[in-house]
Amino acid sequence: MGEPTAKTVNDRTATPTHSAGATLPDGATGVARTEPRHTLLGRLRTPRRPRLWFEILLIGVSYWLYSLVRNAVPEQERVALRHASSVWSFEGHLGLDIERSVNHSVNSVTWLIVGMNYYYATLHFVITIGVLVWLYRAHPGRYGAARLVLFVTTAIALVGFYLYPLAPPRLMTGGDFIDTVQVHHTWGSMASGNLAHVSNQYAAMPSMHIGWSLWCGITIATLATPLWAKILGGLYPLFTLSVIISTGNHFWLDAFGGIACLAVGYGVAYLIYGRWIYRLPRQPVNRTVAPGASDPRTA
Repeated sequence: MGEPTAKTVNDRTATPTHSAGATLPDGATGVARTEPRHTLLGRLRTPRRPRLWFEILLIGVSYWLYSLVRNAVPEQERVALRHASSVWSFEGHLGLDIERSVNHSVNSVTWLIVGMNYYYATLHFVITIGVLVWLYRAHPGRYGAARLVLFVTTAIALVGFYLYPLAPPRLMTGGDFIDTVQVHHTWGSMASGNLAHVSNQYAAMPSMHIGWSLWCGITIATLATPLWAKILGGLYPLFTLSVIISTGNHFWLDAFGGIACLAVGYGVAYLIYGRWIYRLPRQPVNRTVAPGASDPRTA
């Protein structure tokens, strides 16, 4: 009747082994699957190469919505001024109400304060966009996660603008602050002068100048290779902090609000991607790599 397909050893049935030339049924490999299942979370955590047209459209639409929502928040001047007095009083109780002294001291150096006015009006956007472009080109595998952090941070800030309207120090009643843009007739600031009517003057808390600059600084200091770039990345949010205080546009507590928003942004990204976003692969996952072949990605 032929050789039995299984042997009994000590009353136990042994599973027959296949010889090297045996043919396995279709779909059988003899090896347990190690590939991750295609779950929604798995797809979210898989870095993909960003598409240029989509990113330009997304950033453009997002900034338009940000400006629309930010400027649509009721300006509530009386409430915003009352909140400013409360913040100033709280800082005074802590003995850390330094903004006015810094504002007056730096304003006495014309070339310095004029430079800071232009810094405040331009670099906030220029450097943030520059870092996004750099990530897109040099770190496409990390771009999507880093962009998510920035978007979540900004979305939370919009909630803050709505729930806690706050006048900047330069507009505070009885604060004796100097509006450096008005005094030096600096061009370009959306917060003072002729362009003030297109921007909500009472959306100072949290400070997105700090939230965005800290995001840029962390990204550059973490991912850049040259030491000088890492140093500049680390100094950038500190420069920005000195600028927003010197120009009378923010209290230092506004900066803490921006830092808190950014922390939530990084937390959301960590929950989605399951790791510190800058430890994601530098290049997107190559789905065409054969099993056992080397993966060309660099960490």
